Amino acid sequence: MKLISWNVNGLRACLNKGFKDFFEQVQADIFCIQETKLQEDQIPFQPEGYFAYWNCAKKKGYSGTAIFTKIEPLQVTYGIGMEEHDQEGRVITLELPNFYLVTVYTPNSQKELARLDYRMRWEDDFLKYLKKLEESKPVVFCGDLNVAHTEIDLKNPQTNRRNAGFTDEERAKFSELLNSGFIDTFRYFYPDKTGAYTWWSYMFNARANNAGWRIDYFCVSQSLKNVLKDAVIYDRVMGSDHCPIGLEIF
Repeated sequence: MKLISWNVNGLRACLNKGFKDFFEQVQADIFCIQETKLQEDQIPFQPEGYFAYWNCAKKKGYSGTAIFTKIEPLQVTYGIGMEEHDQEGRVITLELPNFYLVTVYTPNSQKELARLDYRMRWEDDFLKYLKKLEESKPVVFCGDLNVAHTEIDLKNPQTNRRNAGFTDEERAKFSELLNSGFIDTFRYFYPDKTGAYTWWSYMFNARANNAGWRIDYFCVSQSLKNVLKDAVIYDRVMGSDHCPIGLEIF
């Protein structure tokens, strides 16, 4: 089974920059996207042979997630069941026969860490949500988690020490998540690989120089360890400031 996740940074813009080509070429069983930045009445893409599910933010042109799946889910849930967190279209959960699939767009802590306190609450509540799902079935979750976990997950760790996405607080929350029984699938296969990034700033020729961050992830319950086949970063695929990532499983 091939799973893909991509923060498209605005689907309407990305559609014309190679999204459709990659979508058709990769032939994913399930394709998750974050930062759709559109409302239900603006949906520009309905691929044949896929069930499509959208969670749009109340605020126009902001956040939002979607999943395209060849496998019809048993159930679909939007958000994590908490009013505080469910206004921004950040989470979709599919219940599939053997596992739950969750796509997420984690809140950014923003400039000067204006939203760090909220981010900490989000982290705690999202982990509780995942662990609750796990009581019934194993979980696969993917998306833009807005954190580079360790120093090898970004090009310039020293100069980014207190920047959003690389604070001690955010990194500790991700460690906590892994310690609670989840696997970062890319590091499972490539524990020491450097220069493997999924996001690059639009400034300073960052992508051409590969001055990036790995902030997009596929994570799975420990019980799925033996069915993992490979984790992929499609870093040559353009169209967004993020590139797609993939997981082959089962």
